Amino acid sequence: MGQPTAEEAGPESFSGRVFLSRPKNNRATVTGLPPEEARVRAVAEVVNGLIAGVKEGKDVDLNQLKTEVSRKYGLSRAPKLVEMIAAVPEEHRALLLPQLRAKPVRTASGIAVVAVMSKPHRCPHIATTGNICIYCPGGPDSDFEYSTQSYTGYEPTSMRAIRARYNPYVQARSRVDQLLKLGHVVDKVEFILMGGTFMSLPGEYRDYFIRNLHDALSGHSSSCVAEAVAYSEESRTKCIGLTIETRPDYCLGPHLRDMLAYGCTRIEMGVQSVYEDVARDTNRGHTVEAVKECFCLAKDAGFKVVCHMMPDLPNVGWERDIEAFREFFESPAFRADGLKLYPTLVIRGTGLYELWKAGLYRNYHPDKLVDLVARILSLVPPWVRVYRIQRDIPMPLVTSGVEKGNLRELALARMAALGLRCRDVRTREAGIQDIHHKVRPEAVELIRRDYSANSGWETFLAYEDPRQDVLVGLLRLRQVSGRSDKERQPELRGRVSIVRELHVYGTAVAVHARDPGKFQHQGYGSLLMAEAERIAVQEHRSAKIAVISGVGTRHYYRKLGYELEGPYMVKHLTPAAGGQPAHPIALQALMAGVAAASTAVPAAAAAGAAGAVPAVSPAAAGAAAAAAAAAGGSSCSSVYRRRWTRPAAVPVAVS
Repeated sequence: MGQPTAEEAGPESFSGRVFLSRPKNNRATVTGLPPEEARVRAVAEVVNGLIAGVKEGKDVDLNQLKTEVSRKYGLSRAPKLVEMIAAVPEEHRALLLPQLRAKPVRTASGIAVVAVMSKPHRCPHIATTGNICIYCPGGPDSDFEYSTQSYTGYEPTSMRAIRARYNPYVQARSRVDQLLKLGHVVDKVEFILMGGTFMSLPGEYRDYFIRNLHDALSGHSSSCVAEAVAYSEESRTKCIGLTIETRPDYCLGPHLRDMLAYGCTRIEMGVQSVYEDVARDTNRGHTVEAVKECFCLAKDAGFKVVCHMMPDLPNVGWERDIEAFREFFESPAFRADGLKLYPTLVIRGTGLYELWKAGLYRNYHPDKLVDLVARILSLVPPWVRVYRIQRDIPMPLVTSGVEKGNLRELALARMAALGLRCRDVRTREAGIQDIHHKVRPEAVELIRRDYSANSGWETFLAYEDPRQDVLVGLLRLRQVSGRSDKERQPELRGRVSIVRELHVYGTAVAVHARDPGKFQHQGYGSLLMAEAERIAVQEHRSAKIAVISGVGTRHYYRKLGYELEGPYMVKHLTPAAGGQPAHPIALQALMAGVAAASTAVPAAAAAGAAGAVPAVSPAAAGAAAAAAAAAGGSSCSSVYRRRWTRPAAVPVAVS
């Protein structure tokens, strides 16, 4: 299923009213024209009306204008959004496209997400457990036999994959073209590879699939993955990230090495529960200890880790669900970077469906489920991103469970009623907030939070507007755990720090372009990298810093002095004399006016509280936080804040 047309989606696709003027139109109908000519004239009249509105500075109701023009030319349906976008003259596109763009949230995070699916295949743990997870639909042996494992075939991504006969090239190319026609900037693409456990498939098929994804962006026909990655690196449409869904038993050393070769930067892990008895009773086929182990391996390799978690599983209950998520967010053994929250659904053909029919399982009442999700969201730390709440499975296929498709919206409304706040990355990011209100660049500050996770030390750097609680950009820096060199990737042996994510938010801006009204390409990324290098040298005492970089962003890091070493962008560090930042860009930024005032903020600040304590140096604050973590095992604090000013002397590299 593709994106809905303008008339299917309704006014909300255009963010309400388009703020352009509408000139007076001739209400007399035009007859006698061939249907195609009538449609062309109608589209042209709508576009000309919008352009005239720009010049007069008045407001226009786009839907009303389309209706009147359609009636005038006797059209059976109103002009499509893609038709209007294609008809906008080049000199007016910069002003009109943001108003016409369908579903602006698609690229509000600064990238265009393209989801693709691998071919249907059986779940790999059937061989060891004799069956699939009791709640899992889809797969070759299910009622939805043409779908991939855990999907029904009726989700939008599934339907696009089925139309393309699961061809990776066709899936990727058609989706990019579709987003382009809908008015989105597609210079930066992130692939999400869905559909069962991809890493359990034969290596030959995996190579074929990844090769075609990269070729879909570059237009080159490659013979191997390495060649496809090399051409993708130079492509105009950049692959800035690749996400692969997997399981803990397919996230070990050899799997991680293969994923690095593919250009993967993020892993989505099916965890579902932090309780061993629940994992056993639902037939997960792995232990919770295996989850903890693969978290450490994945983060030490530089991957961002996103977890799929399921509340409302059998034999859990309300209080135990709350405790499970408190453990998930607070225990250093878990602490993932992102979360997909999937409340349990009863779907025909699953083992859970049989339990439900026999009366042995019942879902939470819908109102109770909304309350549970609201309380879970209130526990989310500010460095975690909640990517999705509830599955994209059509409601008619759900026998029991979630009853409405806007669970996130309902949960946020419940939080407001209860006086709770959600401070996850997605809620606060500038692109999402930009849709509602603007962020003033002069109000942006650099804020640091440190926490221990998975046997390593994590530093979360972010440029934020503290007053409006809006996130502009973030960087995740990890001091690699104390595992032996044999257990690490070859490029990460010795004293190494690794940047696991660098992301500047805001509506996507094309590569090699700037928009003064957007946050991308304004120097935030360079400053975050400079601060990460300072921490790596002065606090981690690392000899080098590595970045797990998307294939299409390697040139950006080369401009900052990094070189490709295996799958990583690497820079060898030299301790700076006198405590000065090691990177010259950082020094220039400081000279340009980035205040070096350092204040320690208590742990409550990480949860949204304010309250400064006497100033200390960043290094001392970091050491204190590390000591607290060693003593208590769960330290997490905002260490310091710096006001941001645009560094005029700093060369801004294109990200």
